Amino acid sequence: MDSCDYVEVLPPADELLVKYQYISDFFIAFAYFSIPLELIYFVHKSACFPYRWVLMQFGAFIVLCGATHLINLWTFSTHSKTVAIVMAISKMSTTVVSCATAFMLVHIIPDLLSVKTRETFLKTRAEELDREMGLIIKQEETRRHVRMLTHEIRSTLDRHTILRTTLVELGRTLDLAECALWMPSQRGMVLQLSHTLNNLIPVRSTVPTNLGIVCDIFNSPGAMLIPHSFVADQVVVALSHAAILEESMRAHNQLMQQNIALDLARQEAEMAIHARNDFLSVMNHEMRTPMHSVISLSSLLLETDLNPEQRIMMETVLKCSNLLATLINDVLDISRLEDGGLELETRTFNLHALLLEVVNMIKPIAAVKKLSTALSLALDVPIHVSGDAKRLTQILLNVAGNAVKFTREGQVSIEASAAKPDYIRGRHSEFYPPSCEGYFYLHVQVRDSGCGISPQDIPFVFTKFTSLEALQTEVTVGPVLDSPYAKDLCN
Repeated sequence: MDSCDYVEVLPPADELLVKYQYISDFFIAFAYFSIPLELIYFVHKSACFPYRWVLMQFGAFIVLCGATHLINLWTFSTHSKTVAIVMAISKMSTTVVSCATAFMLVHIIPDLLSVKTRETFLKTRAEELDREMGLIIKQEETRRHVRMLTHEIRSTLDRHTILRTTLVELGRTLDLAECALWMPSQRGMVLQLSHTLNNLIPVRSTVPTNLGIVCDIFNSPGAMLIPHSFVADQVVVALSHAAILEESMRAHNQLMQQNIALDLARQEAEMAIHARNDFLSVMNHEMRTPMHSVISLSSLLLETDLNPEQRIMMETVLKCSNLLATLINDVLDISRLEDGGLELETRTFNLHALLLEVVNMIKPIAAVKKLSTALSLALDVPIHVSGDAKRLTQILLNVAGNAVKFTREGQVSIEASAAKPDYIRGRHSEFYPPSCEGYFYLHVQVRDSGCGISPQDIPFVFTKFTSLEALQTEVTVGPVLDSPYAKDLCN
């Protein structure tokens, strides 16, 4: 048997009242649906609101109320049982949510009421902090004014001002016709008048200390009984402060003068460095061009027919020219050498051949001075070694060249050997860094029959721009420039 749904149709009401109710329900539903959107926006923007879940419940309650009014729009006309069921479900949901919201509001109302109390407390605390901050600012301003006043006082305070003020205040306080200050001399034999109140006594007047009345004053304890004894104490304190101030001002002026002198010295040093670099650059360019010409001509002459003696001489000229060209190229490296930035060129070379080549280079100059040259190599000196042959040649030529330069007659000999461990152990670590396997120290001695240098003058030989004229030698020469750089290369 088929069933059917039947809904009793209410009798039609007044048509105008129905329209008003219809329109009212529509706008009520619209308002109910818009309020949750506003609450959602508020919760999203308010990150510190503590009761978001209550707002969510309240929003759900409003949405359900709006749904009830919206569904009610279909009940003004003939409607089915489904509409009635939906209406009933909506009202039951609204009932549950509204009761839950009301129950939650009962719990949070005391918290909401306490917010006002906390707000009042925070306002009071903020006002107290503002007052404390004002006091701190006022105290800081007071300290700043005191510091400024102290600075002004100290900048103008001196002994004469203190003593003059003391005399004026003593005369005013004690109603004195005259007040004078007598100071003992350096030897203590006389008392000299340094300050006076009304100039009744000429300044710079002196009184012997052995005068009877002066001795009585010094020896009598009554002379120290002054009605206002604290004045003397204050004067002593002020004088001590003045002495400290004068000393600090003197030290400040001295430091200012030293800073000015250091700044001038720095500027002069920078100017000297620029001038030296410009000079080295110009000289390096002007000396390199003719030296290359000498090297080229020597190379061309070696290609011609020369007898053995001429060929040996030209080869020596070519080697010396190449070495001099290398020295010229190293002129600009002097600044890097002084700064510790010069890098060594390590390669394998024949040590015996290098020492023999050094002897051959000094031999022509020695022959002109009729000096004999000799080379002695110990058995422990290896033949092939690894190192900077160019720098080693420069060092040996510097030492051997000085020996030939300062020797008038006799001979110049070069002795080379491997340094013994006992010899290295007693040396300074700056010159002899720790050795390891595969390394050895080359010990080279250059002996000559010249006048020599006294032991106390030997350290000055390695000082830059030191003239040997100032040393105790029999020769008169200019400044020794190579030895300091040879020492730097060794280091």
